[in-house]
Amino acid sequence: MEAVVFDGQALTLKYDAQYPMPKIVNDTDVLVKVEYAGICGTDLHIIQGEFPAIKDRPLALGHEFSGIVHDAGKASIFKKGQKVVVDPNRACNLCDFCRKGKYQYCLTAGINSTIGIWKDGGWAQYCCVPQDQVYALPDGITTEQAGLCEPYSCVAHGFDRASPLLVGEKILIVGAGIIGNLWVTTLHHHGHRDVTVSEMNKARLDIVKKLDTGFRLVTPDVLEKDKILYDVIIDCTGVGKVMEISFNYLKPGGKYVLFGCCPPTHQASVNPYQIYDKELTIIGVKINPFSFPNAIGWIKAMGSR
Repeated sequence: MEAVVFDGQALTLKYDAQYPMPKIVNDTDVLVKVEYAGICGTDLHIIQGEFPAIKDRPLALGHEFSGIVHDAGKASIFKKGQKVVVDPNRACNLCDFCRKGKYQYCLTAGINSTIGIWKDGGWAQYCCVPQDQVYALPDGITTEQAGLCEPYSCVAHGFDRASPLLVGEKILIVGAGIIGNLWVTTLHHHGHRDVTVSEMNKARLDIVKKLDTGFRLVTPDVLEKDKILYDVIIDCTGVGKVMEISFNYLKPGGKYVLFGCCPPTHQASVNPYQIYDKELTIIGVKINPFSFPNAIGWIKAMGSR
């Protein structure tokens, strides 16, 4: 089959027209014919050698993907032809973290066993996955829309971690790439209107403008001039230095949601006195535990928009 293959030792990415076709091994495996696969910022960090991934052998990257069931094991609940989306993460169900429902902290599963990072993923024509990581798509959601389920599920986890997010609070989204856009749509869907989006790339701001949310769109220099303070700041940049700057825009009692995935080498310097004096909260967000149902529900509710 065709695949885009990453070599973790050489840090190379290449097209392979004869990559081995995956086979069903377990009775509950599902062989998915991939229709849509996304490119995550994490993929770019992996390709640049900034984020851990398998190095023992080349593999097809891609942890954001949807498609059609091509085949399934004899004990699987899925049938050929079903539209599905794949959650690349799972629990080991043995460690204390997983048994407490927090598999994002698992040392063997979670981000340490992600499909498309440690196992062959969706940058290929076919991908074989355990059925407990497969979700059937309801009527009204296309496989194209479902390609956004994984990033939306991460946003859903971030939304839960940051909650309560009260309608009427002043919110700043820093960074308007795809993740920033997903936060824009999520906040708008939940009734938030006092939202500012900061992005240095004006072409990206134009994309946000087309969403017609009415949110305030600015470049970082405007934030510096305005000196407006926010109840919640959602950092979607994955750049440590950005945190140093935007952290100063929090109101007393404010929350800083560190959503963008920084490479392990990034550093940020913040003033601990500010954290004490303003009683600030810093919230980390890691992957998407048990958040796929929310993501599917949001996509269905938002519809074609």
